[in-house]
Amino acid sequence: MEKITKFLCIDFGEKRVGIAVTDENKKYSFSREFIKNDINFFNNLLKIIGEEFISKIILGYPLNMKSEKTQQTLKVEEFRNKLEERLKNHSPEIEIIFFDERFTSSIAESYIRESPLKRTSRQNKGLVDSASAQIILQDYIDKQILVQQTTI
Repeated sequence: MEKITKFLCIDFGEKRVGIAVTDENKKYSFSREFIKNDINFFNNLLKIIGEEFISKIILGYPLNMKSEKTQQTLKVEEFRNKLEERLKNHSPEIEIIFFDERFTSSIAESYIRESPLKRTSRQNKGLVDSASAQIILQDYIDKQILVQQTTI
């Protein structure tokens, strides 16, 4: 029996990394607890990849309004290189793709501000990171579905 796989989205940050995962049908995204970007980061990420049977990683790609690279873009590209190195030994078949993440943090902040969460919970920056990852992943899924429908 073939394993049912999922997609993982990473919203990379220097302090915290937002995480989201698809359902088994790859139609919906769900935020997960953010991961601290510390010495244990890659071990924690590899654990999630294994537990969730991840087959593809969508990495939020920060560009400016003119679609140009920024300092953060270069940090994300460096992170991707490190992640690819780690995955070579762990899960070499996992594809990593960049996906435009413009406006996702502001959209996530807006959703959280309007949510019924307590004020102290709404101020949790990790919540914004994971919500951003969920938005990026859902946008990726929706665009893939749209492409499939237009090629039929």
